[in-house]
This record gives sequence, structure tokens and C-alpha cells, in this order.
Amino acid sequence: MIRLEIDPLMFGLTLAVFLMMIVILNSMLYRPMLSYMEDRDRNIKNQIDEAGSTDSDIKSLTAKAEAIINEAKAEAANLRQKVIEDAKMLANSKIEARRAELESEYKAFQKNLEKERESIRNSLLSQTPLYKEALKAKFSQL
Repeated sequence: MIRLEIDPLMFGLTLAVFLMMIVILNSMLYRPMLSYMEDRDRNIKNQIDEAGSTDSDIKSLTAKAEAIINEAKAEAANLRQKVIEDAKMLANSKIEARRAELESEYKAFQKNLEKERESIRNSLLSQTPLYKEALKAKFSQL
């Protein structure tokens, strides 16, 4: 059988090297790595908070933009209504002016027609004796 002998000097030396490696690794590797991980977690949390505040900023800016757009739409609707009313008033004034013009032309036409009627009537009355003579001549031939 094989006997295992433990050399206390070697055991002590190995234990000392092991403990030294734990101390060295702790100071050079584990603590900086844990510190880096904590910093990274803190940065991530800050970025998430900033993203949340950015999200709320975006929402407030979106609300402001919507308010401005709604205000602009209302102003455009009012302006459109005013332009339509102005156009209607202008068209109505032109229609009224044209009606008045046509009315005056119609009155002038009626006066002219009345004058022509009188003229034709006077002409017919003045030629009545000629017509009577022509009728008598025609009846006498019969």
C-alpha cells in the first residue's frame, strides 16, 4: 500500500501561497471587478432614470406640439371662415351691383319701348285715313 505523507513545511508553504493569492487576487481582481460592476449598475440605473425623464419630456413636448397644432387648426378654421364670409359678401355686393345695373337697363328699355310704342301708335293714327281710303277702294272694286 501506498502511504501518503504530508509534509508540514510544504503544507504550510502551499497554504501561505494560497492565502497570498487570495489577498492579491482580492485586491487586484475581485475588488476592481466588483467596483466596476457597481459603477456599471449605477450608470445603467442613471440611464434608465434619464430615459424615464426623457420619456416624460417627450410626452410633455408632444402635448405642447399637439396643443400648438390644435391652436393652428382652430386659427386656420377661423381664417377660412372669415375668407369665405368675405368672399360671400364680395359676391353679394357684386350681385347687388349687377342687379341694380340690370334694373336700370330694364327701366331704360321699358322707357324706350314705351317711346317706340307711342311712335308706332302715332304713326298708325296718322296713316289711318290712308288705310280707310285703301279699304274703300278695295270695297268699291268688289
